[in-house]
Amino acid sequence: MEPYKLFDAEYKFACLIWEHEPINSTELVKLSLARLGWKKSTTYTVLRKLCERGILRNEGAVVTAVIKKTEAQQHESQTVVEKAFDGSLPQFLTAFLGGKKLSKQEAEELKRIIEEAAK
Repeated sequence: MEPYKLFDAEYKFACLIWEHEPINSTELVKLSLARLGWKKSTTYTVLRKLCERGILRNEGAVVTAVIKKTEAQQHESQTVVEKAFDGSLPQFLTAFLGGKKLSKQEAEELKRIIEEAAK
């Protein structure tokens, strides 16, 4: 399995940690129950698996993220472009926009991002 690949439930769990880290594992169990409806056993199972994959760290009952949210997002978006659009960013953008009109601000921001990437 790819190291940064997060399934939907894992991503939601990791988001809790990104939002609250460092977080005590007991507090994480309470937060997981409140936000995800998970039992203690589910929380610790997912935590263990993500620690084994090097995504999270649980030391001294304090949970932190090893990878940043932006790294996980970047991996996921690159995977989608590769898998569904044969690596073509223009094809992805065309499908993503699907005739949607961009605001002038959005167009300017995309233009800036593209210009930075082309340097």
